[in-house]
Amino acid sequence: MRRNITAGIDLGTHFTRVAVIEHTKESGDTIIGFGSAVSVGLRRGYITNVDSASQSIKEALSKAEAMAGVKVKQAYVAIGGVGMEGVTATGSTVVSKADQEVTILDVNKVVEEAEHSLNIINKKIIHTLPISFKLDGKEIFGKPEGMTGVRLEAKVLFITVAKQHLDDLVSAVALAGLEALDVIASPFAASSLLLNEKQKAAGVALLDIGAESVCLSVFENGVPVSLQTFHFGGLDITKDVALGFKVSLDEAEGIKIGSIIGDYPKKRCDEIIDARLGDIFELVENHLKRLKRSGLLPAGIIMTGGGSHIHTITEVAKSYLKLPAKVGPMDAQVPEKWKVRDESWYVALGAAIGKGPNGSTNSISTTLSNNVKGFKGMFKSLLSQLLP
Repeated sequence: MRRNITAGIDLGTHFTRVAVIEHTKESGDTIIGFGSAVSVGLRRGYITNVDSASQSIKEALSKAEAMAGVKVKQAYVAIGGVGMEGVTATGSTVVSKADQEVTILDVNKVVEEAEHSLNIINKKIIHTLPISFKLDGKEIFGKPEGMTGVRLEAKVLFITVAKQHLDDLVSAVALAGLEALDVIASPFAASSLLLNEKQKAAGVALLDIGAESVCLSVFENGVPVSLQTFHFGGLDITKDVALGFKVSLDEAEGIKIGSIIGDYPKKRCDEIIDARLGDIFELVENHLKRLKRSGLLPAGIIMTGGGSHIHTITEVAKSYLKLPAKVGPMDAQVPEKWKVRDESWYVALGAAIGKGPNGSTNSISTTLSNNVKGFKGMFKSLLSQLLP
């Protein structure tokens, strides 16, 4: 009997991670293998050398396959980096049927009109996500199909990435001997595990702090409404610590996350780190102001990524954003001893599940749909098996 196996690839600037999941009717989704390797040939999330990046994927994949005891041929791939951004556009169309009943053809048409209004050069759309619809000027709560009216309007979020980066990523995966089943924005892959439906409905922000970039995604009414990438990352904080105490980058990283405790004044250390965190959260706050959501996300901000493991980060976030703040998932029981290690695997695991930002198996979605269900129980079972 053929086994139902999927893999997720997270090609980060510093580390490449591969997670392998088996899907069965009896036990649901279970992780059976994982592997990581140092990333080579990347800069700020961009691939600078396809061959080197491919070798990183091969190394991580080989470890995952050895643990799983299977040969992986296909994978869902997470994509991030400074070239990824969300662009909002609006479109409108006249309902086509004579009886003025809205059909899926009208919905597709209005989304296409929104896309046509964009001026995208050297970029490619990887997610098409309707935020809201209006029918004859009145906002619709839910799907417009089946309703009657004359003019349909839509506000749509398009997630774009640099075309060259996307092509290089798919090429690197192919050179590693894998077929890319789909490409999913990294924050949406992680959100499948880190956020629940209640949070996404109320309003929540997810901040993924990587080595060389920070990605902010905002959810409201159950759908993503914004995605923005900033040119800052955890490595910038490490560099500041290294310069401040005249130590190596490795030692500075240990000081930053608290794994190295030496003759370093704690007050001075916190000042250096908090100053750079302040720069990051000032960018986040300015973006929320542009969205008119400053201080108005009831579910607060959830922080993840390797750069989130700083003991002062929660308080600094609360101070700048005036929102509830927490590192990691709000309602998953993560054992403290695994917390830092597991944080780095959320993107690969979310990608391995193969769901798009609205829970669809195809990430290119043009209709409003229910959010991902059933991940929390699976996530708790995965944690006990993760040993990165």
